[in-house]
Parts: sequence; structure tokens; C-alpha cells
Amino acid sequence: MSTVEFNRILLDNADFLKPFAVTLTKDQESAKDLLQETMYRALANEGKYNVGTNIKAWLYTIMRNIFINNYRRKARQSTVFDNSENDFLLNSRQHATDNAAEAGLRMKDIYRVVHNLPSIFKTPFLLYFEGFRYHEIAEMLHEPLGTVKSRIHFARRLLKAQIQRF
Repeated sequence: MSTVEFNRILLDNADFLKPFAVTLTKDQESAKDLLQETMYRALANEGKYNVGTNIKAWLYTIMRNIFINNYRRKARQSTVFDNSENDFLLNSRQHATDNAAEAGLRMKDIYRVVHNLPSIFKTPFLLYFEGFRYHEIAEMLHEPLGTVKSRIHFARRLLKAQIQRF
């Protein structure tokens, strides 16, 4: 296969790589960088490509490996060790102590707001909060499934509006 044919095949398959890059990185700019690095590596390793193999799978594998290697590199770089006797980890994320009294007050406020909801919204929301599925709630309340979903949705919106005031 000539270099021109290989380049054409790479360009034809570049569009399939973009969504995969976004899925991996969860960021448009990082996805563009990952795609560019993948295309560079594919061009640099043209000789390793066997004619007749699935080019998409080959490119996906290159992209996935680049992403994993970059992730591991970043994880290694963010860890700093102190070379003292005990080798304490300097950047360990220390957890703050929870204030149980403050958390209890917040929960009381949340329960108060939930119980002040109109009963049309409160009942389906509480059932959903207890772990029932939408279709189970619809059967219990003898309501259509769409009605139950919309009431739970509106209950969440009302709660969010009320809780943001605190």
C-alpha cells in the first residue's frame, strides 16, 4: 500500500475517531489533542499496519493506548513523595471532619421542605426516594407512568428552588 493510499484511508476514518476521543476525555479540547496524537502515531507507524486488517480497530486501539498512557503519566506526576524516614505522601487528600450538628440541621430543613410539598408531588417523590421504580409507583397510585414521572420531576424542581434559599 502506498503512502498516499494510507493517508487517504486515515483521513476517511478520522471522523469515526472524534466521538470516541470525546467519550474518553470528556472534554472537546483534550479530544482534539488526543485525535491529533492518534493520527500522528498512525502516520509514524504506517509500516506496522498490515494491509487487509480493520483500520478502524487499529486506530481505536492506538487512541485508547495513548489515552491510558497519558492518564497513567498524569497520575504519576501528581503524586509527590517526601524522602523523609517514613516516606509520607505529601499530596494525600485529607478529609475534613464532618460537623454532625450542622448536617443534622440541614437534613431537618430538607425533610421540612419535602413534607411541605403539595401531596400530589410529595407522595410519588417519597415513594421514589424510598427506592420504588416509576412503574411500581404508577401501579400503587393508579396513575399513568408519564404522570408519575412528571410529578417526581416537578417535585425535584420545587425542592431545588426551596433548598437553594438555605
